Amino acid sequence: MPDSLPTDAHPEAPLARGEAVELAYGSSVAVAASDFTIPLHGVTAIIGPNGSGKSTLLNALAGVVEARSGSLEVLGGSPKDAYRRVSYVMQSLAFPEGTPITVREVVAMGRFSTLGLFRRFSTADTRRIDSAMEMLEVTDLAKRHLGELSGGQRQRVYVAQGIAQQHEALLLDEPLTGLDLVSARTIDAIIHTERERGHSVVLTTHDLDEARAADHVVLMAGRVIAAGPPGEVLTRHNLETAYGLGALHDSSFDLVDDPTHAHERQRGRRASSKNHPHPE
Repeated sequence: MPDSLPTDAHPEAPLARGEAVELAYGSSVAVAASDFTIPLHGVTAIIGPNGSGKSTLLNALAGVVEARSGSLEVLGGSPKDAYRRVSYVMQSLAFPEGTPITVREVVAMGRFSTLGLFRRFSTADTRRIDSAMEMLEVTDLAKRHLGELSGGQRQRVYVAQGIAQQHEALLLDEPLTGLDLVSARTIDAIIHTERERGHSVVLTTHDLDEARAADHVVLMAGRVIAAGPPGEVLTRHNLETAYGLGALHDSSFDLVDDPTHAHERQRGRRASSKNHPHPE
């Protein structure tokens, strides 16, 4: 169910462009002045150690955090202006304990950015909700309360909500971390289905294989170390800059890699790599 681009969209422009952009929480700088470009369409992985600013950058792209200095554009304008065209799935959503909200109601919230809170769902809205639930394999959970689900099931519900929203770009904060195999495979398939539909996907990750399988990579360590194709960004020098000297002694940071086979190998190693610790 592809979304149509608005008439003012510029396919040749990047999804996002940052110039000397600095991100901060109060007086604490989370991302020092950085330049980067994220291309339109395809999958972009933002990778780096804990505290490197990955989630902060994703929040900025979603318009949740404003740049303290420099400039940041998303879809040709400010992130806040682009929010209706960007679907953001956080790593976890906070609902008060015991909230009697069903899976279907959570997924349906994805229509609110277009529909508003008080308008009735149209037939097209209902079809989109049904389709998103089917894609994430949560249709059989429709009447279950969110608090009754496993972590993997909840993550699939949140991604279904993001898919239900009208969007040109899907932002995912560590969507595959700590998931069961079925949930990880289901969400991984959605990421690449989105690419095939002509949408942009930006995800944060700790997993080097996931980054290698992406079309574009942003490597962070309190600033953007490098951004570009995986083969140009995930070099020994750049990874040692981001993770520190000695971090690459871990076998999971094997750099002898043929980028053409990265995606196939990443899928094959998904089951074992999800719980394999990486240097932080």
